Amino acid sequence: MPGLDATFAALADPTRRAILARLAEGEATVGELAAPIRLTAPTVSKHLRVLERAALIEVRKEAQRRHCRLVRAPLDAAQSWIARTAEFWDQSLEKLDALAAAPEAARPARRRKR
Repeated sequence: MPGLDATFAALADPTRRAILARLAEGEATVGELAAPIRLTAPTVSKHLRVLERAALIEVRKEAQRRHCRLVRAPLDAAQSWIARTAEFWDQSLEKLDALAAAPEAARPARRRKR
């Protein structure tokens, strides 16, 4: 499975996010994905290739049509990473707030550079 870099790179584009939002409602063909965002099928296909390389979607061919469906695992991994990072920063900022609120005498001594 591609890593978080590919997931976040794919999510950086608003058109790809709109495609993923549509696919969250259920499977769709390339034509169905292209219609509401007013892009040509070839342009949508380029976006779909990026999403497929990032493992965010799966594409299957059925006769002349290509059906796309959302793959949630990379989004879950990204959400987990964001949650862990947010928790780290929340804890760090709480420590900083506590340090800033402590009286001067209770603060750890600063080391001097030599």
